[in-house]
Amino acid sequence: MTVTEDKLNTFLGKAVGDLGASVSAVLMLIGDELGLYTALARHRLSAEELAQKTGTNARYIREWLANQAAGGYVEYDEASQTYYLNDEQELCLANANGPVDLVGAYQIVQDLFYVRERAVENFRSGKGMEWGEHHRCLFDGTERFFRGGYNANLVSSWLPALDGVVEKLTAGGRAADVGCGHGASTILMAQAFPNSQFVGIDYHGPSIETARERAAKAGVDNASFELADATSYRGDDYDLVGFFDCLHDMADPSGAARHARAALKPDGHCLLVEPFAGDSVLENLNPVGRLYYGASSLICVPVSLAQHGPALGAQAGEQRLRKVMVEDGGFTRFRRATQTPFNLIFEARP
Repeated sequence: MTVTEDKLNTFLGKAVGDLGASVSAVLMLIGDELGLYTALARHRLSAEELAQKTGTNARYIREWLANQAAGGYVEYDEASQTYYLNDEQELCLANANGPVDLVGAYQIVQDLFYVRERAVENFRSGKGMEWGEHHRCLFDGTERFFRGGYNANLVSSWLPALDGVVEKLTAGGRAADVGCGHGASTILMAQAFPNSQFVGIDYHGPSIETARERAAKAGVDNASFELADATSYRGDDYDLVGFFDCLHDMADPSGAARHARAALKPDGHCLLVEPFAGDSVLENLNPVGRLYYGASSLICVPVSLAQHGPALGAQAGEQRLRKVMVEDGGFTRFRRATQTPFNLIFEARP
């Protein structure tokens, strides 16, 4: 064995960074639950002031703040010995309606430790794990994390990237959101297009109940929610059928594509939002790929395998998705409409 000291130090430096991030994940969840980030938003506070403001213990808060500052998640002013969030940190940590909800992502990570023992068994046996078998923090975290991306992109850029969809929804159309989860994307579209009717569809009963509660709280009356899977929901007159970050999880993505095509009007549109991925492993060896391969190993692949599905995985890539939608699903047109650093957005037409 030949070990190069520089390479060893570089690797260990990266590993220490990852280890620090892992430990800090728990502290981020604690900070969110106790309202520490919200209290720091637009305020410069000492540890004692933050503790008083949040009803917490100052000794613990001093340690929490130092950890957050060391990781670059909180700013520290040495002269006044106060801490605060800069504009970018506030946007990602203390703005529920912002474009990124980082703590939501860490709620997803929290679930992964709950399912670790089951995952070990699955790695040995090849079996799967249903979505509904996960801890509730996965459902809440998924809603929070993905809602940020939808807030930033869905109405402003993704729907306008489709050929004529905005005009149809503005005039008054009908749309289905398949695999809607807690309904974040459904409600956002319903609010933006009050003349249209939106149906959120999911096979997970508790998520449908939560979606209905979210819609009622938001005062949305043009969105309804249906308990059904992706190959059995009702209707054949939709102007738009959307799949938001869910097709790759499904037991029968090709069947879901065929059903979507049958549910659309002849001039309808299918919106497919999937995690950003290249078609080869090499293209995905980057921080985003690392994140998605990790989530795929413990969430996406097991959910599909639990129902004997093809387990496309979160890094399916455009080539495989095109096959599902066109060769298997019967769509005649398929194109990449737009993209973000985290998502690929496709439009399929009958």
